[in-house]
Amino acid sequence: MSTQQDLVRSAIAGLMAIGLAAGAGQALAGKPGMEKCAGFVKAGMNDCGTAQHACAGQSTVDADPEEWIYVPAGSCEKIVGATVKEAAPQG
Repeated sequence: MSTQQDLVRSAIAGLMAIGLAAGAGQALAGKPGMEKCAGFVKAGMNDCGTAQHACAGQSTVDADPEEWIYVPAGSCEKIVGATVKEAAPQG
């Protein structure tokens, strides 16, 4: 196999992975029964942007009070140090 073929295949695989990751986040974001839960997220594991950055996965500090992830409704209040940032959408 040539280096050029390997490069093209790697580029295609990368684009597919980005597309799948973006689609998964959007599907979860609009799902009824989920809520934004902040204050306990590990660095790099956030679901969306904040005032400090624009995208998911860009948090740099563990347990930043502004960083959040989607969790099933009612779960956030059970996590020590976590706060509900936005209530679950009604469905």
